[in-house]
Amino acid sequence: MAGMARAATTSDAFNAIAEPQRREILGLLRAGERAVTDVARELGISQPGASKHLRVLREVGLVRVRGDGKQRLYGLDARGLRPIHEWVGGFERYWNESFDRLDAYVQDLKQTRQEE
Repeated sequence: MAGMARAATTSDAFNAIAEPQRREILGLLRAGERAVTDVARELGISQPGASKHLRVLREVGLVRVRGDGKQRLYGLDARGLRPIHEWVGGFERYWNESFDRLDAYVQDLKQTRQEE
């Protein structure tokens, strides 16, 4: 049972980024590659904890790893972010319309104030 639950967690990028610390790791890697020790230190978590999160992110294709001497460096893999980007992009029109309405409302408010 635990195995099944874990598989579900790691099955796609959406489930992987549902975890706040994993989102923090992605934010950190935006600035460039990091060793697992750096990730652990920056997040204030144990190295095994950081390794586990990085493994999940790697399994869903959000993070890639490369050997650099004795170190393994973790970096963002933008391809894994594509499905998330595309999904969020589907709501863009909604946001734009909302902002346009807000803008119109603010303009009306200013107009009303000037007329008073």
